[in-house]
Amino acid sequence: MLRVKRLEAGARLPVVAHPGEDLGYDLFALEGVRLGARETVKVRTGIAVEARDPRTGAGLGLLVRDRSSMAARGLATTGGVIDAGYRGEILVLMTNLGDALVEIASGEKIAQMVPVPVLTGPVEEVESLEDSARAAEGFGSTGR
Repeated sequence: MLRVKRLEAGARLPVVAHPGEDLGYDLFALEGVRLGARETVKVRTGIAVEARDPRTGAGLGLLVRDRSSMAARGLATTGGVIDAGYRGEILVLMTNLGDALVEIASGEKIAQMVPVPVLTGPVEEVESLEDSARAAEGFGSTGR
C-alpha cells in the first residue's frame, strides 16, 4: 500500500498502469525543468509518501529508478534510495548524460518508485565469518 500526501496543489499522485504486474509506481514532475549537458538537477514531485506491506503492515523502502522513456532521451535517475521512515518531499535526481539541452515538462512521467522490504538489522562485529564457496573471489572471478 502506498499512502501519498500532496504537498502542492498541482502535484500528481503516483500511478500503476497494471497493478500486480508493474514493478513500480510512475512519478511525475511537479514543474518543468531544463537540464543542460551533463547537468544534474533535483526534480520536484510535490508529494510525500508512506509505503507499507499490505500483508504485514511493515514499512517498505522505495528505490527510485529510471523509466526507459527518460533513458532513451539520455536522462539517468541517480541517488534513488528512500528510507521507510522518510516523510519529506520525493525529489528525483536526474542527470543529462548528453551534449544537448533536455527539457522535462510539468506533469511528465520522470521515474519509477519500486517498493522494497527493509531487511537491515543491527551490525555485529565478529572475529570470523562462515565459509562459502566463493570466499574472497570477486571482480570477474566467475567468468565473463
